[in-house]
Formats: sequence, C-alpha cells, structure tokens
Amino acid sequence: MLLLALGVLLLLFCSVDVWYFLRGAQVFFQAWFQPRIWDILAEQSIDGMVLPHDLDYMGHMNNSRYLRECDFARFHHYMRNGLFMASHKLGAKMVVGASTIRYRRSLAFGEAFEIRTKVVGWDEKAFYLEQRFVSKKDGFVSAIMLCRQNVVRCSPETIIEFVCKRKIECPEFPEDLKHWISFISASSQALRAESGLEEKNK
Repeated sequence: MLLLALGVLLLLFCSVDVWYFLRGAQVFFQAWFQPRIWDILAEQSIDGMVLPHDLDYMGHMNNSRYLRECDFARFHHYMRNGLFMASHKLGAKMVVGASTIRYRRSLAFGEAFEIRTKVVGWDEKAFYLEQRFVSKKDGFVSAIMLCRQNVVRCSPETIIEFVCKRKIECPEFPEDLKHWISFISASSQALRAESGLEEKNK
C-alpha cells in the first residue's frame, strides 16, 4: 500500500507541476488573512529568496523563475486590493496579454528580495502593472517587468467601480508605458497583416 501511494505521488509530481499549485494555494491563504488594501493604486510587496530549485547552471536565479514569481506577486496583489474577488463575482477572467522584463543584475543563491507590484493604469481592455525585484541586500532593482493583464468578459473600469463603489480616474500613463503599448499595437498589426497574406497565398 505504501509503495502504491509513493508510486501515485511520483506519477503526480512527474506529470503535474505540483509545487506551482501548492504555492498558489499558499499565496491565496496568505493574502486572505492579511489586511485589505483599499487603494487599488497602492504599491504592494511580497518577500522572496533564491532557493536551489530557482537556480540556473551559473548559480543565479534562472530567467523563467522571475516570470513565475511575478505571477504569484500579481495574484497576491489582486487578492489584497479586491480586484481578484471582484472579477470573479462579475464573471470576468484576467489573463496575461503581454509582458516585458529587463534584467539589471542577477539574484544569487540565498539572496533575499522583494517584489514590488503596482497598477500603473488601465484602458478599456486591460490593466497595466509594473513589478520590480528589489534586492534586500542593498535595495538595488535587479529586474523590472511591465505586464498587460487583459480582462475577458468585462472591463477594468467596471471591476474598479465594483471594488471602490465609485468611478476612479485612470492615472496618466508614464512615457515608457506609452512606448511599450505602441510596440504591442504595432506587433499585433504586423502579425494580422502577416496572417492575411498567408490566407491569400493558400
């Protein structure tokens, strides 16, 4: 019986990213029992540390782990400011539509850091967030990420009004975000044009 249980666990860990779902549950309950943050534009932070399973061949935190940690930080952020529960009640889904990350200095094994997340604005289709990896050793911003979180079956403005019980004016987009959104738009237009040419050539 013990061997069977071990075999099932081994099969589970080999076929499903169990640690991802366990981490998601941990973030959910951690945020659930923390005080609510009423300002949806407030910056929030969560702590992290570079562990052995985060490392690449050079002993640094590997590139994909930054994106994974950003996922959990955004989930934590939405839980505490009410956007996650509001979107759920409204039947909306929030999915990543685009992200760009810039690496400035590697995070080494055992190095403590915090991820600072904030909503920098929104439009009729998506929220835009900035996320920073800040080393606790010296406060250096090791990486910075921009994320477009698309809202499906609803709009960001509707979700915000549901949370805040009033209309909130979107802050003016910073210049770097404007350039990034322009790049996304140009990329989408180019891909649509490319798809159109492929259809004509069939």
